[in-house]
Amino acid sequence: PMAISGAIIVALFLLIAILGPWIAPYPATAQTWGDEVFLNRNVFPGPRAENWFGLDHLGRDMFSRMIVGARQTMLVGVVATLIGFAAGAVIGGVAAAAGTFGGRWGERIEAVIMRTVDIALAIPMLLLALSVAALLGPSLSTVMIAVGVAQIPIFARLLRGSMLAQAHSDYVLAAVSLGVRKRRIVLSHIFPNSLGPVIVQATLVLATAIIEAAALSYLGLGNPDPGTPEWGTMLADAQRFLSGAPQLAIYPAVGIIVTALGFTLLGEAMRESLDPRLRRQS
Repeated sequence: PMAISGAIIVALFLLIAILGPWIAPYPATAQTWGDEVFLNRNVFPGPRAENWFGLDHLGRDMFSRMIVGARQTMLVGVVATLIGFAAGAVIGGVAAAAGTFGGRWGERIEAVIMRTVDIALAIPMLLLALSVAALLGPSLSTVMIAVGVAQIPIFARLLRGSMLAQAHSDYVLAAVSLGVRKRRIVLSHIFPNSLGPVIVQATLVLATAIIEAAALSYLGLGNPDPGTPEWGTMLADAQRFLSGAPQLAIYPAVGIIVTALGFTLLGEAMRESLDPRLRRQS
């Protein structure tokens, strides 16, 4: 049930993200009902037949903006996770290969790399992402890079541990005894067999990436274009009108929570199915 629930949420989110501009009833930036909104700057029309989620403070359809905003939120989460996964895989793979087959100098290289990773892990992910985003300046690519950099230490340490565990397997010892080159053993045997836990972790980290990306956008470090719908930016715009129109903040908040929950449920189910120690006994 957990896997099915997570898969349904993720599939629905992906479908909305892909087809958003075509299934939205109105353009996300269209201010069709401006006169009606500006009669009262703190109370906006709520859900009704022509606007299922009501209107925002500029007279734009909230339902359309939620649908279109799902694409940008998904894009940021996926790209940031891929950045963290790729860079972390390189760092963790180099550290594990150096420590296993590099001799004394390899062990020193591994120690330097992993101590650096430990220092990065000691910094909270959101604080690290916030620091990177502040250095690069507000933009959509900044959010992707910042969240991706914050995830690199997680993937690096996880892959290194998985590769070290595989390095003592029987098939690796057999390959060494047959004279197979060390580089081929690492790239063709140890690395592919160590990716399972990392892929599962990527699913779990994707949920965190979506939350952190929304947080950076909320703090004004995301896309500088205020007209582009993004759930974190929509939350930031809604904080001025919480007393009269709390629904402006509720909709994007629920979208972020449900999406992160879907990826978390799917990731936990994958980890449970791939790890024999965590499988439920029937």
